[in-house]
Amino acid sequence: MSTIIYPSPIFGPVHSRRLGISLGINLMPADGKICTFDCIYCECGFNKDFRPRLPRPTREQVAQALEAQLIRMVEQNQLPDVLTFAGNGEPTAHPTFAEIINDTITLRNKYCPSAKVSVLSNATMIHKKDVFDALLLVDNNIQKLDTINPEYIMKVDRPTSGNYHVEEVIKHLKAFKGHVIIQTMFMKGEGVDNTGDEYVNPWLEVIKDIQPRQVMIYTIDRETPDKHLQKATHAELDMIRDRVMAMGISCTASY
Repeated sequence: MSTIIYPSPIFGPVHSRRLGISLGINLMPADGKICTFDCIYCECGFNKDFRPRLPRPTREQVAQALEAQLIRMVEQNQLPDVLTFAGNGEPTAHPTFAEIINDTITLRNKYCPSAKVSVLSNATMIHKKDVFDALLLVDNNIQKLDTINPEYIMKVDRPTSGNYHVEEVIKHLKAFKGHVIIQTMFMKGEGVDNTGDEYVNPWLEVIKDIQPRQVMIYTIDRETPDKHLQKATHAELDMIRDRVMAMGISCTASY
C-alpha cells in the first residue's frame, strides 16, 4: 500500500496544484494518522493501518517549528505563497487549533506578510464555535463537501463519528456567509461514482445556497488505499466546473 505520512509539525515547502508554493503545517502526529473521516481515496491510507504512537504537536512546538522554518526561508529568499494546514488527518480536530491559527497569523505577518493562510478541512468540526471563529480569520477557508448524498458519504468519506449529518454541515457552511471555499473530489469506482447528474444536480443546488467565494473540484492524483478507484475525466470535470461558473461562482478544476 502506497501511503504518504507527513512530517510534523512542519513539512515542505511543496508545490500544490491549487495553492502554489505551500509550507505545510501538520497538527497530527508524525508517525501516523488521526482523522474524523476515513476516506477511501486518502493518500495517507486508512485510519486503522496507521495508528500513531506519538502525540500531536503542542501549540508551542508548532509555533517554534514554524518560526524556525520561516526564518530559513527568509534567509534563502524563498518565501511561501501559502501556509497550509494539512497533513495526516483533520487539522481542526487539534484541541488548540484556534490558538495555533492566531500564532500562525502573527508569524505570517512578521516574516511573510504576502503569504496566505489556508486550512484544508473536512468540515466535521465547524460546528464548534472556536473552530468556526478561527476559520473566519484565515485567508483560504477550504472545506470539503464531496456530495450531499448520505449513503455516498458513508461509503466514501466514512465519518468516524455517528453524529455526522450532512444537513448540519451545510447549515454551518452557509453561516460563513461566503468566507469559504468548497472543495469536492469527483471520482469513480466499484459502486462509487459522483460525476453524474444524480449527484451533481443536488450538489449544485447546495453550492448555490452556500454561495462560497470559490469552488475547487478535483480528482484522484496519487495512489489510493482503495485500489478500484478511477479518476474523473477532464470532460466530466470541465462540465461540472462550467455549471458552477454558470451560477456566477468561481470554480477551478484540477485533473
